[in-house]
Amino acid sequence: MMNRALFPLTVALIMTLCLGIPSVTVHAADDTVHDVVIYGGTSAGIAAAVQVKRMGGSVVVIEPGTRIGGLTTGGLGQTDIGNKAAIGGIAREFYQRVRKYYEQPEHWKWQRPDEYRDSGQSRTGSGEDTMWTFEPSAALSIMQDFVREYDLPVIYNQRLDRTPLSDSTSRVQGVTLDGKRIVSIRTESGQTYRGRIFIDATYEGDLLAGAGVPYTVGRESNADYDETLNGVQTRQAKHHQIVPGVDAYVIPGDATSGLLPGIDADGPGEEGSGDHRVQAFCFRMCLTDHPQNRIPFAKPERYDPLDYELLLRNFEAGERGMPWINSSMPNRKTDTNNRTGFSTDFIGQNYDYPEASDAERETIIRRHRDYQQGLMWTLANHPRVPEHIRSNVARWGMCRDEFGREDGWQQQLYIREARRMIGAIVMTQHHCQGRDVAEAPVGLAAYTMDSHNVQRYVDAEGHARNEGDVQVGGFSPYAIDYGSLTPKAGHCENILVPVCLSATHIAFGSIRMEPVFMVLGQSSATAAMQAIDAGVAVQAIDYDGLKERLMADGQVLIWTGPVRKTAASVDPKSLPGIVVDDEAAERTGFHATSQVVGPFVAVGYRHDGDTDKGHQSIRFPVMIKNAGRYELRLAYSPNANRATNVPVIVRTGGDSVNSKVNQRRKPDHGAFATVGKFDFPAGRAEVEINNHETDGHVIVDAIQLLPLE
Repeated sequence: MMNRALFPLTVALIMTLCLGIPSVTVHAADDTVHDVVIYGGTSAGIAAAVQVKRMGGSVVVIEPGTRIGGLTTGGLGQTDIGNKAAIGGIAREFYQRVRKYYEQPEHWKWQRPDEYRDSGQSRTGSGEDTMWTFEPSAALSIMQDFVREYDLPVIYNQRLDRTPLSDSTSRVQGVTLDGKRIVSIRTESGQTYRGRIFIDATYEGDLLAGAGVPYTVGRESNADYDETLNGVQTRQAKHHQIVPGVDAYVIPGDATSGLLPGIDADGPGEEGSGDHRVQAFCFRMCLTDHPQNRIPFAKPERYDPLDYELLLRNFEAGERGMPWINSSMPNRKTDTNNRTGFSTDFIGQNYDYPEASDAERETIIRRHRDYQQGLMWTLANHPRVPEHIRSNVARWGMCRDEFGREDGWQQQLYIREARRMIGAIVMTQHHCQGRDVAEAPVGLAAYTMDSHNVQRYVDAEGHARNEGDVQVGGFSPYAIDYGSLTPKAGHCENILVPVCLSATHIAFGSIRMEPVFMVLGQSSATAAMQAIDAGVAVQAIDYDGLKERLMADGQVLIWTGPVRKTAASVDPKSLPGIVVDDEAAERTGFHATSQVVGPFVAVGYRHDGDTDKGHQSIRFPVMIKNAGRYELRLAYSPNANRATNVPVIVRTGGDSVNSKVNQRRKPDHGAFATVGKFDFPAGRAEVEINNHETDGHVIVDAIQLLPLE
């Protein structure tokens, strides 16, 4: 016989699955005590609920909105993970189900399977049992399959009552505590959900904050955890950058006219220092070029031409790239993401979002949608947009068959980061790069440390610049510690946090991938059930028992594949002689940057992408105090794809001397290779490297001049 307490939930399930209507009026009985209450029906929340059911527990999922799956069903169909072998358990099962979904002919409406070519992920017919690119509707169908198969009670449109208890704490009226344990949560509608263990699976961390668990928002300083990639990072701001020389003022050259919209007058801040700023959000658009399914880009009602003046000036200053990454999904659709210095990221407009009220968040979401709708209309229609870009963008539009809104846009904003718990273990840059190793692994992360731009500011010359974009990889998959999912001992004893977990800003940039969130959701649920069975706090469970169960359930906890050594950075201050890094040089081209092959000087090196030959050069300025003979050395990282004939021109005292360097050869002085010995008079000199008629990638990193006796 059906449990009476679960009957309303079954009704809600039937309404949702059979009628397609999210439940808004049917709720769990107030006296029901669930083993696990999950707040947030994201991919992590659904994976956690499945695991609770598989372990014989009772569970309820409270979803603040109308759609489960979070970003996985909200437009992020180009799965970001890095090495996919790092993903196991329910997460891998999800991607196996994606493949099975697309093996069914009825799921190819707008395209034949043999016509689909993805953007580098696995494809049907490739021999793999997984597929990592998919339409939002496909992901939603699979998530709903999980709900149906495991009879998961999902309650929609129920937001936590976040009315503050006092002005001096993050505690809210919707979270009832008994000592250090959550007893129940209450939603704005007055419904109460009781549980033994609670999981905060939201992107915002509302439940952990409401329970008084310590957290942070923004960027830590490098000094906080002895990192190098946290805080303000103007030296790293190479990718997705404004073309040099673009005026930041409403009237070019007139500071009294005010800054263009979105430019922070208080930026950028001291290098490496912490701040309140949050990396930019956007909508991961699902576009199509199929005429019958396409909704053309429309000019929004609140369109302001000034919002896009910087975009147009950036094109006029020489930006030639497409301002998006348009990754192919099945059925002639895309997952479209940010690219170049002015794109879908609404930089600097989300700082208040993590701790904003629900109404304030809705306003921020609307402003992001207005901005992005206006951006797409501008790119498709404005005469100052280059014609090749305008015509390319104009053939795309929103999909009629993906989201519920008439304009084809989704509700789910890409919340790249919000709150981050300060837990028992804080994951840092050192974990990502292998200097620290998790002692109690519950899953692996495998993506580059990736922060999108955090702010747009005006430099001393009155030009607009972006800051905060950091992309540093080159490391193997690494373990995430169980302690990053739990509060510190002495804080809340029955909450687990698989999404807003304990990590620094830069480490979270690597961990924050949807497959990893699913992995951590499953691990959190396993730990929750074991804490219930043992009658202990989540901080006190038997890790050996947790590890045994996770491995039995297919989770990957230890990386056994090839290990990539992190490329070594050389501090230029530690080098003798005169050293000039590429960051201090004047460039034409050489926009591409990397840190993959080391050693390299400072934060990385640049290269020409083996393109645009004869049109890229870099000029290193040198000030010679003491005239004499010097040995010139050039820093580069060798590889088989490098050029063997890199031109090096030394200009000094009105003369110039040409040399060639073979960058396939290993440098003979660590990161540096000797170019030659040259006489330098006192005064200014210059060393130029270019890519004229070169036969491979040209690397530019640093030069070194050593005086010869």
